[in-house]
Amino acid sequence: MICEPLFLHLFRKVMVTACAIVCIGLAVLSWSAPASADVLRIGRPLCYAVSQTVAKDSSVPPAFACIGKPKGYQNGTLWLRATLSHAADTHDDLALIAHNSRFDRLIVSFSYADGSVERQSVRSGDFGTHWRAGGQLTFRAPDREVPVSGITLLFDKVASEHLLRIRLLKHGEENTQATGMAALVGAALVLLLAGAIYNASLALAMRRQYSAWQAAWAACMVVWGACWSQLSLFFVPAMAGAATSQICTGLSCLAIALATLSAVTALEERCVSRWLRRTALSLTACVFALGIPLSLMRSRPIDTLGGVVGILILANLVAVAFCIGQAWRRGSSEARSFAGAWAVPMIVLASTSFFDADAMFWGGGSQILVLFAAAWQTIWLSAAASRSHARLRVERDLARRGEAQAHELARRDALTGLPNRRGFIESVGTILDISQNRGETVALLLIDVDWFKSINDAYGHEAGDIVLQGIARCIAPYERPSCTVARLGGEEFAMIIAGLDDFELMRFAETLRQQISDCEHGDIIDDRKVTVSIGVAKTAIVADFRTLYRLADVSLYEAKRGGRDRVAIRIFNAAEPCTDDLRLRTH
Repeated sequence: MICEPLFLHLFRKVMVTACAIVCIGLAVLSWSAPASADVLRIGRPLCYAVSQTVAKDSSVPPAFACIGKPKGYQNGTLWLRATLSHAADTHDDLALIAHNSRFDRLIVSFSYADGSVERQSVRSGDFGTHWRAGGQLTFRAPDREVPVSGITLLFDKVASEHLLRIRLLKHGEENTQATGMAALVGAALVLLLAGAIYNASLALAMRRQYSAWQAAWAACMVVWGACWSQLSLFFVPAMAGAATSQICTGLSCLAIALATLSAVTALEERCVSRWLRRTALSLTACVFALGIPLSLMRSRPIDTLGGVVGILILANLVAVAFCIGQAWRRGSSEARSFAGAWAVPMIVLASTSFFDADAMFWGGGSQILVLFAAAWQTIWLSAAASRSHARLRVERDLARRGEAQAHELARRDALTGLPNRRGFIESVGTILDISQNRGETVALLLIDVDWFKSINDAYGHEAGDIVLQGIARCIAPYERPSCTVARLGGEEFAMIIAGLDDFELMRFAETLRQQISDCEHGDIIDDRKVTVSIGVAKTAIVADFRTLYRLADVSLYEAKRGGRDRVAIRIFNAAEPCTDDLRLRTH
């Protein structure tokens, strides 16, 4: 069973929680009734006046016009005025909501039926307490005994009247909407931040290029969302106003480029034609290149350049869609994941180009849709990356398990299941090191089956194999950290044991010899008794395996010359030279 990493477990919990908040918020947005919110537009019911130079606070605006479009205001002042003819019963908790845009100063004047005027103002770099989450500014009309009869807005050096979104709310709805908007934006930003961190970790762990682009895109969207929603003003209040709007424009173009790079680099080169890939990347480069002057611009061509960038973004989306579709048809493993991830953002960005969403979603407009679509995309791609990562981990673990099994098989004797010569030598080194550190004695036992060749000759090699397996079963239970057993080859077995003195060692070897002798091998060898000769080499000082093996081999020959079925022991008390031609021998 594969254990889930702690980070992935926490990531999923964060995703589930934030998704729940977003889903609840979307449901609230969908069911919230916008009837009490009036959208103020030029001609419906706003009238405008223009001064080509920045007007002073006490300046009287020129004549207002209620038809046509204002011109010449970008380096001067733009006045907007709304007469509230039906406001007699709506003076309680009246609030004006203006979407943040590129301007130097905004003054909101509430005119009352008794002729009094209440003014509130903000300027770029200082929004005071008027800013709200969702990129909006709130101006609440002070409560008076008489109703508000009109509202006048003064904008200094506003970049474009097309970027202005103004709403009038009643009965204190702006508090509820601001709270709900803050919760939704916060949840979406948490999703994006978690996706950025997760994809960055995948990029580092798996060395995957598209995960790095995806992480960069998610991080870019986090910064964009924090700037657009004005949550960044908690930390940098001086960013309020035009600077934030300009940064958001640049970040949005950068996000388009990063998202395209993430999708294009994730698709296998063989699955996407070169010209289609180059088309998508070229359109992305154009969007990014034009986004730089668009983010800095505050003059009249901003509307024209914005339209060009919008067309390029749509073309870029179409090119990416074709790349994904072509890769899907050609069997790309990543295309399906990206199709699901890109479907919602494509629909959102394309749809906002054909209908006006500015007054929707509590004034969040198309930006809140883009933020939710980005959150959807990072959820989808992160989930797909999790599945891919889990699949790769399964494959890796299976490969490691197979490698470990192959390594273990290479260290095991196939007939008896005991460690073979290679496995025995690897274990011996560990036991020798531990024993020398502890100052313990070490003994090597070479066990050779007596007259084994005659068993093979008389009963066949199958009977000989059964005998070897029986002996292996006798000595296998002695395997423990301080004792290792093995079949070195043929009829020769070995055992190395630590921590026994001379008497204990001799008794152990005799007990082992007797136990093997008492082992019954059945009628396959006519109940013939099988004995072994054991040669023992013991040392209490530093010695290597070759030295012990040489002494144990000498002891084994002594046991055989003494009549077999016996134990012979040699104790190593001084360092003895080892010759280079010394080899492990089999009989």
